[in-house]
Amino acid sequence: MSIVAVKVLSTVNAAYGTTLSAEQLASKISDPAGAVSFDRSAFSFFSEADESLQISFLDEMHVDPTAASDLGRKFSVLAGYPLPLARAA
Repeated sequence: MSIVAVKVLSTVNAAYGTTLSAEQLASKISDPAGAVSFDRSAFSFFSEADESLQISFLDEMHVDPTAASDLGRKFSVLAGYPLPLARAA
């Protein structure tokens, strides 16, 4: 596992005591249903991981940046404050 994945997963998993894999998180951060269900792991990625790590993780895991940005915008609206990837792509 890369250092990027380790750092992102440490941030996301620590926040909620989960044990997601990089692949599971990649799936969650590109699934538009995450905002509807307010998926806490996806929200943690968008709100707690450093923006540069978010971008590196998207690239490393081959996550469509537009899909992730769309979900980030939805979470930003729900949270009521700007999130880094909400303005990307």
